[in-house]
Amino acid sequence: MSRRKPGFGKQLADLHRWNGWIVLLLAVTGLLLPWDVVRGWLDGHFRNPVKQLHIILGVLSAVILFLYIPLMKKHLKQIKKRTKQKGNLGFMVILLVGWLLSGIILWQIRRFPPQWANGAIIAHDLLTWIGVPYIIFHSLTRLKWMKKPERRSIKSSQAEDVIPTRPNHEIAAHSNVSYTERSPWINRRQFLKWSVGAALTVSVAPSFFRWMTTSFGGTITNVTGTTKDIADDANLMLPNPTPLPDSVNVIGGGAKGYFRVYSVTPLPTFDSKTWKFSIDGLVDIPSAWNWESFIKMARTVQVSDFHCVTGWSVYKNTWEGIPLSVMLKQAGLKPSAKFVKFYSGDGVYTDTLTLEQADMEDVLVAVLHDGKPIHRDYGGPVRLIVPKMYAYKSVKWLNRIELIDKDHIGYWEERGYDTDAWVKT
Repeated sequence: MSRRKPGFGKQLADLHRWNGWIVLLLAVTGLLLPWDVVRGWLDGHFRNPVKQLHIILGVLSAVILFLYIPLMKKHLKQIKKRTKQKGNLGFMVILLVGWLLSGIILWQIRRFPPQWANGAIIAHDLLTWIGVPYIIFHSLTRLKWMKKPERRSIKSSQAEDVIPTRPNHEIAAHSNVSYTERSPWINRRQFLKWSVGAALTVSVAPSFFRWMTTSFGGTITNVTGTTKDIADDANLMLPNPTPLPDSVNVIGGGAKGYFRVYSVTPLPTFDSKTWKFSIDGLVDIPSAWNWESFIKMARTVQVSDFHCVTGWSVYKNTWEGIPLSVMLKQAGLKPSAKFVKFYSGDGVYTDTLTLEQADMEDVLVAVLHDGKPIHRDYGGPVRLIVPKMYAYKSVKWLNRIELIDKDHIGYWEERGYDTDAWVKT
């Protein structure tokens, strides 16, 4: 006995239901990944599986979209005269296609130039900020209790088809049917829809504004999600380094774009009275500096781009600091030294470079960004800069360099990131 093929209506309903659940899970996993509080909780090898789940859900969403394509012509014919439904369908298709295309670029980030990834993450975020509240509003306002029509003021079931053609008082006088005045200008369903919309606007608008200022404006976002000016630094590092003329004048540079502040550990703070920097391990001359002696070291200026593996970029940064190759040369390397290990002042974050990578002329131990001390939220007072690699190799809050003979698996590499983080050029 052969099974009957599901009807058109059931196929549409099934696709709509599956798409709803997939989009819900996409929204949950997508919002968890950049959320600082959750990033800390996901630490311990959970973040990468959540990211992989998000990618799998995105692929399933694409499958649902492709399954819908053969049904689209008939569906459009069915809703030809339903303006609201056509508008909703068009918006959802644009939303899903936009998510899919930008998501593919972010998923395969190493195959695309940084400019593509930077545009993709802005598009992906913008679609999320617009799409998720819309989907929530659309879902809530289509619940049965929201769609239930107003109770008729005519109580008799026989009177439901009666169209009053006489004044209300005449109908009441000549009929057993009770009649009340017409509904007010806004009914219950409209009131609930407006209330849901207002609640979503109030809850989403402040975060959306912060995202807009972070992506397109001149503020940064800290771990608590509030905005503050870059000059408001938590570190107490005195005196400030005296910038070189090229750094002050920003020759060929001046950051274009805005940093997104990610941290899975509490942001550390530093005081020049207690801060120390050291280079040790397999070196001939181990050295240690306090803040005053460190900022007296000879520095150079370079202009380079900064690329995060999550997709965003900041172009033409002017960094000032000590070339790593110079520091290693001054320390003197023992023959057994094969790798350079970097330690972060948060006590958690570490990473490594090979000697060949560390010897690249643009690898810098930086103390100034665009002529100013590096902000704590950007990895200051001192951070590593490796322009040709994604930024997780540029260790923030750098305070120790160690020469070692065996490779070390860094913090992010333990959690699924590639050891060689080359940016596609």
